[in-house]
Amino acid sequence: MIMHATRAIRRRLAVICAAVVLAPLVIGSAFAQSGYPNRPIKLVVPYPPGALTDLLARSIGDRLAVSLKQPVVVDNKPGAGTLVGAEFVAKQPRDGYTLLMATSTTLGISPALYRPSPINPLRDFAPISQVGSVNFFLIANLAFPAKNVREMIEAIRGNPGKYDYASVGSGSPHHLFMEALKAELSLDIQHVPYKGTPAALTDLLTGTIQVMFADATIAVPNIQAGKVTALGTSAAKATTLLPGLAPIADTVAGFDWQAWQGIVAPAGTPKEVVTRLSSELKKIQATPEFQAQLFKFGMEPFAPHSPEQFAATLEAEQPRWAKAIRESGAKVD
Repeated sequence: MIMHATRAIRRRLAVICAAVVLAPLVIGSAFAQSGYPNRPIKLVVPYPPGALTDLLARSIGDRLAVSLKQPVVVDNKPGAGTLVGAEFVAKQPRDGYTLLMATSTTLGISPALYRPSPINPLRDFAPISQVGSVNFFLIANLAFPAKNVREMIEAIRGNPGKYDYASVGSGSPHHLFMEALKAELSLDIQHVPYKGTPAALTDLLTGTIQVMFADATIAVPNIQAGKVTALGTSAAKATTLLPGLAPIADTVAGFDWQAWQGIVAPAGTPKEVVTRLSSELKKIQATPEFQAQLFKFGMEPFAPHSPEQFAATLEAEQPRWAKAIRESGAKVD
């Protein structure tokens, strides 16, 4: 009798173990059969309304809503260098109904800057697709004695400690890109952080500050209006926004920095859902209308990235951002 009871217990344990092993497959099958999505999707933006990332998210959300036949609701959750929104998404159900409009700040800079970080970019998210890049422009006051990167290097080396550069805060891309350039070339130029781009640009135009990195929405109109000198671009490839402007990499080999925007889901989101979203985003990215919208935002399109390619980018960038933060001495303002 005891033997029969033992056999029954073993059979039950075998059934339980089989159920545990098959659970992920059953869940994945359920998602495939449920016709995802069958209710509204929330797209969390870790920036305030009106910011570039917010505008991009709303543009993507409108298009996704049409292709997925479900509303895509933008939910702004700014704070802590975008980590408030990122942490929120990381803790949501892994069902594809809460997504994050992530940036290189969210999944690169801030996790290295805020310690301890509330998120792990590689562990807490399922990458879906990168959608656009932000090439930064190195600009100078018109009275600064340089018209290109080589002349800027010569001017700074010939006058150590004389010149200042602006950023929009410690740990911002504007700060880290210049610090990377300083470290590469051993340049003696002082950092002056500002609370925002308008104040920094004002001081650049008046000559209080000599140089700064700025994104296209600020840099391009001022370059075209002849108000500032364009010295170079941060990305290694030439920009389509100002095709005649040489990349910094033409003078400083290997210099290649840019910001990017992409969409991720909580880690563990079913592969079927990630694949569906990635496929829809690729279609959106391929349309001339969306590419024109990116240019309007001062961004440039990415060639469509698979989730695997996006994951590889995130992994490769972690040590790079951490090194930039460490070498710059950046601290949370």
